Amino acid sequence: MRLLARRPYRITELAPKFDISLAAVSKHVQLLERAGLIDREVRGRDHFCTLKPTTLSKAHAWLGGYEQYWSARLDALERILSEDE
Repeated sequence: MRLLARRPYRITELAPKFDISLAAVSKHVQLLERAGLIDREVRGRDHFCTLKPTTLSKAHAWLGGYEQYWSARLDALERILSEDE
């Protein structure tokens, strides 16, 4: 996702950056596209992937709602564990 934050990439450009096959990268791209995280544009034989930051922003906002809860729980756990030492 960091790569796509910089600029659109062709799938054939993305594949060499990972230690998986072109077919595996293509499957991952399809999954990200179905999840609404990227857009894919077909131009001739090339498939260009573009990041959809608004979807990530929504996910970040949703997860942020749980951040305070889990921070408090983990802080409480840390206090309990440090008392036992």
